[in-house]
Amino acid sequence: MERKTAVFRKEHFNAAHRLFVPEWTDAQNQAQFGKCSNPHFHGHNYELVVKVVGVPDPLTGYVINLSTLSSIIQHKVLSRFDHKNLNLDTEEFASLNPTAENIVYVIYQILRKELDMSLELSVRLYETERNFVEYPASGA
Repeated sequence: MERKTAVFRKEHFNAAHRLFVPEWTDAQNQAQFGKCSNPHFHGHNYELVVKVVGVPDPLTGYVINLSTLSSIIQHKVLSRFDHKNLNLDTEEFASLNPTAENIVYVIYQILRKELDMSLELSVRLYETERNFVEYPASGA
């Protein structure tokens, strides 16, 4: 039996965004998204937790070198989103509402391309201490 092991890397980034549906009125957006629909944007201190699951390499003992994983996250995710206005500064959210659900999915897609397909991947994104999302959903 293979001994699958999960390894985690936690990173941090700051970004601003506005949640809104362009086709809706300001009143409709305010009713749906509240203060998150502020036309002047608002920001979050996001915590990102990346989980990689696989069988440790018999020579190195690693599922993945965490330094390598950190570098991938830095170059592919943080450099793209840290200290950015997600609505205005990123192509990913030019026409996609930057909800936590959409952000975590986009980050997952970016990282999935960088990792060996034999490794399982999940991404958890904390928008606040009490609000977080995960993709893919546990048990899905």
